[in-house]
Amino acid sequence: MRFLSSRSSLAALSSIPLKAENVRTLFSAAQYRAELLKLIASAKHRIYLCALYLQNDEAGAEVMQALYTAKAARPALDIALLVDWHRAQRGLIGETKQPGKMIGNAAWYQTQSALHRESIPVYGIPVQTSELFGVLHLKGFVIDDEVIYSGASINNVYLHKQDKYRHDRYLLIHNASLANTMVDFIRRDLLCSAAVHRLDRPETPATRAIRNDIRHFRAKLKQARYSIASEQRQDASGLCVTPIVGVGKNNPLNRVICQLLATSRKQITICTPYFNFPLAVTREVNRALKRGVKVDIVVGDKAANDFYIPPDQPFKVIAALPYLYEANLRRFAKSHQAEIKKQQLNLHLWKEGDNTYHLKGLWIDDEYALMTGNNLNPRAFRLDLENALLLHDPHHELSAQWSAELAAIMQHTTIIQHYQHLEKIRDYPDEVRRLLARLSTVRLDRLAYRVL
Repeated sequence: MRFLSSRSSLAALSSIPLKAENVRTLFSAAQYRAELLKLIASAKHRIYLCALYLQNDEAGAEVMQALYTAKAARPALDIALLVDWHRAQRGLIGETKQPGKMIGNAAWYQTQSALHRESIPVYGIPVQTSELFGVLHLKGFVIDDEVIYSGASINNVYLHKQDKYRHDRYLLIHNASLANTMVDFIRRDLLCSAAVHRLDRPETPATRAIRNDIRHFRAKLKQARYSIASEQRQDASGLCVTPIVGVGKNNPLNRVICQLLATSRKQITICTPYFNFPLAVTREVNRALKRGVKVDIVVGDKAANDFYIPPDQPFKVIAALPYLYEANLRRFAKSHQAEIKKQQLNLHLWKEGDNTYHLKGLWIDDEYALMTGNNLNPRAFRLDLENALLLHDPHHELSAQWSAELAAIMQHTTIIQHYQHLEKIRDYPDEVRRLLARLSTVRLDRLAYRVL
């Protein structure tokens, strides 16, 4: 009954038909950077970039300069950058804010604006009154009728501008209906809010001055949806895509993720950088295993986590997070050792040199694939504004692309054969062990799992 209910719920989603030849998957951060810059340079009508942040570093400067160059060449080009309000105004460690002066990336946006005649608006989107309790985690760029979807933000490591990269997923879909749907959502549900202000201008208000606007904005976001026009969703019985957005408990994206897991018959593949499933996801994975579904979970090795600090470097509190996630993974593996032994459950650890891992998403029965920035953790399910593209491929037109993407991911993984192959807490560096012990004593570890 639960299986049929989930199937019917997924079938009822409004979808946009796709042609397989208009869907491309890229396999590396370097490819992604090259394609992004190429599309910006050739843009004719619009460029909408939505990311957690656009960093003041070499890769960020390269993208920003490409945007200003495109605008100078075609002044009528409609360009908008959307970044998280709080993240953009956060300075580096040790940097103090001076009265009336911006710090962090926002200060750089204003400097760039002053250097150019062309105006490129950078909008700060405040999903919550504090970064700790919610950020703009919406993904997706629209350049003309091309949708570029990735979990990556814009900086050196995400775009592999220098020696290291942070591996993510990269999907390109050429489809005017999807592009229009995503831009309409940005204009209607984000940019029209009184809580949203430009960060490229010096008269940016303080967060405390717009707290009421932010609270009202968040309440409206809980009801916001992508709106697909009826003429855009005709004949979606074949390959199609559904854009989904959600924020807060029990939102539409959370429900779709759980429905996808519940509808599985043969195979589930999950990618997540931080092994910290919400209870609802853990429950559906456990149910799938009981149904006999084969489950593959790909997570980053703790050394491939973006919070990891090698033991020979000065310790910071945030460096304990990769160990918390590994402890979670060990407990999960221990409880499912029987399924691991018979290879019904495969836990893959990703590690490649000093690079880091940031992949998220689901593949279900070679029929559904979910591209998302959602980390599949409690924070994503409760606090951040998240979105996703759900691809339904009943005739397996994208099977070769999906297989190639998974093969590219798996080439840098090892399979955990036994839960004991993962380190115990007593094996961790002294500072980590002491901190985890203190957190556990006062139950702050549970709070950390919910908000980090």
